[in-house]
Amino acid sequence: MVFSGLSRARKTAVVAASCAALLAGWTCTRSLLLRSPVPPLSAAQHEQAARVRILRDSFGVPHVFGKTDADAAFGLAYAHAEDDWPTLQDVLAAARGRLGLLHASTTAAENDYYAQLIDVAGQVETQYPALSPEVRRVLDGYAEGLNAYAALHPSQADGRLLPITARDVAAGFAHKLPVLFGLPGVLRVLGGKGPLHAGDELAWLGTSPGLAAGSNAHAVLARRSTDGVTRLNVNSHQPWAGPVAWYEGQVVSEEGWNMTGGLFPGAPVVLLGHNETLGWAHTVNQPHLIDVFELRMNPESPHEYRFDDRWVPLGERDARLELDLGVFLLPLHKKVYRSVHGPVIETSHGFYAIRYAGIDRALRAVEQWYRMDKARNLAEWKAAMEVQGIPMFNTVYADRNNILYVYNALIPVRSGAADPSLILPGDRADALWSEYLTFARLPQVENPPSGFVFNCNTTPFQVTDGPGNPSPSYFPASAGIERTMNNRGLRSLALFGGAAPISREEFFRFKFDRVYGRGSPMIEQVVAPLVESFTPRTDDERRALALLRAWDGAAEEDSTAAALAILTEGALFETATRSARPSLAEAFRGAIAFLVAGYGRVAVPLGEVQRLRRGSVDLPLGGAPDVLNAVSSKKDGKHLVGTEGDSYVLIAEFGPGGVSSQSIQPYGASNRPGSAHYADQAPLFVQRTLKPTWRTREDLRAHLSLEYSPGEELSRHR
Repeated sequence: MVFSGLSRARKTAVVAASCAALLAGWTCTRSLLLRSPVPPLSAAQHEQAARVRILRDSFGVPHVFGKTDADAAFGLAYAHAEDDWPTLQDVLAAARGRLGLLHASTTAAENDYYAQLIDVAGQVETQYPALSPEVRRVLDGYAEGLNAYAALHPSQADGRLLPITARDVAAGFAHKLPVLFGLPGVLRVLGGKGPLHAGDELAWLGTSPGLAAGSNAHAVLARRSTDGVTRLNVNSHQPWAGPVAWYEGQVVSEEGWNMTGGLFPGAPVVLLGHNETLGWAHTVNQPHLIDVFELRMNPESPHEYRFDDRWVPLGERDARLELDLGVFLLPLHKKVYRSVHGPVIETSHGFYAIRYAGIDRALRAVEQWYRMDKARNLAEWKAAMEVQGIPMFNTVYADRNNILYVYNALIPVRSGAADPSLILPGDRADALWSEYLTFARLPQVENPPSGFVFNCNTTPFQVTDGPGNPSPSYFPASAGIERTMNNRGLRSLALFGGAAPISREEFFRFKFDRVYGRGSPMIEQVVAPLVESFTPRTDDERRALALLRAWDGAAEEDSTAAALAILTEGALFETATRSARPSLAEAFRGAIAFLVAGYGRVAVPLGEVQRLRRGSVDLPLGGAPDVLNAVSSKKDGKHLVGTEGDSYVLIAEFGPGGVSSQSIQPYGASNRPGSAHYADQAPLFVQRTLKPTWRTREDLRAHLSLEYSPGEELSRHR
């Protein structure tokens, strides 16, 4: 529920009346709304800004040069704020548990409750001092870059969130990483209908993502390439807009930081990409990272729970949420609890404790990514990985002479009594874990005989062709490590596998492959059953079935069968619960009805149905869920409009002369509608064409759209 379309008086009435519905058990009060001024620029900000230079290339991508790493982080924050301040401000507010100041919505209230329940602020308080001085300086530089932008643009900034501190930036990691592996969804389900008891199956906590979810990563060694070049495909699939949309940039300092790649709003370091000698890609993995415990409460003392042979009091704090209603703030109050396991939620049917990976070390993630950015060789990069702060993500690495796959994850070392697929008993100490598998014990493959590694959100036990794959027998079932393949994994083996050398042209072509192959879920679970058993009732259904029967499995813009298949598959996963989903035949008939209603026929090319839209740009869009050129789209009128999939593509090449790369995004470098770079990459994106990622000042000045120092802008506002 979002209230932005209501009058102030109506906002107040609606929120006050539905306060209990937002979050059961919260207490509502009211206080006058007092706006805070934006802090003025400081002398230190002027001095740091003067040490930064930003070169924007012809696509508007910022290349930030600073004297120190902290200066480069300052410039990165400043450039990102120029391109997308509203999202950055939302992300910082969300990590503080104050998103309700910016948005009067149930989503904001749920976020702010989540941030306080997992005690983001407490995690920062205890973990921040353990970060290295270098990382703390980078966090501080990034925060000051945001503060400088806000000071120059006070009409855009909310002074109640200022000044931003290094700890606020660090808080983003404690807040966002559990979101990426599904913690809010688990909390939401546990707060629903019950009761739930120890021993109950937890498989229902997840919801099927259909064929869309995922990312791709491939690396081919020089000895497998026809030209002796090692190549890395960095190909994350994220939403194309919002708080986890990729932002591209380069950070360079005189202290040895020179990283090109992608980062999320609020990240002061590059999260994937390459430096002068090495690079890596991430794809999502899904080990068991969350345990749920049913607490046995003391009937004589309602806030005590049984642990081992004694009653233990719950930790208790007062959580406060604030919704800005325009005239006044509406504070909501509720107690939040904690047990020895972790945060505790109180429901109408009991108390449940949550323990999740990284609960004790979330801030190590920024330390790890920073050290990965600055690693110069495989040994240094592995040392950075041994920090073990990043709680998830398959990772594929490459340099001139090496490739590596690792199933990166904070996998809890559980006792035999702890099965994370079930709700666990909260009173048994032997069900509680405190350690993780070390980096050396994680599934990994280094320089296999095939000269090729990959992961497409698939099992880590099939990441190369031929010998060298890890054995699943070495890893406990409680780790929840994936055992399945999808179409993208199967196509990767079909295209990159074998012993034949791979040319540069082939590597690029394989990355943008759009084929559903034999054995893929789309063919085996959707197309083949329809072709074999669907009984058409009308001429349109007969025509549609004939199209599927003749389909080559490619999701090209001119394919009419692809539009039918994608619409059918999408209908199977549009609803959250399996019980409400249509049958395959119903989904196919729905796809036919959609096309006939919108276009008057069933034979409609995919590019006519599926579009890339950004402002006034409206382009035909090929690709589909679970092909290597992945696209996920949502219905909008008679069209499917792309929303995620290939969200940031970078191919790095490590050759005798050093490293070079090319990249593309679906929209552009700026999220400001008036910018020339709001959608200038879209025409290249739909054509599967990459742009250069210039890295030296000389190359940049030959392809420059703007060069400036934030210090110059600050000086004009003294």
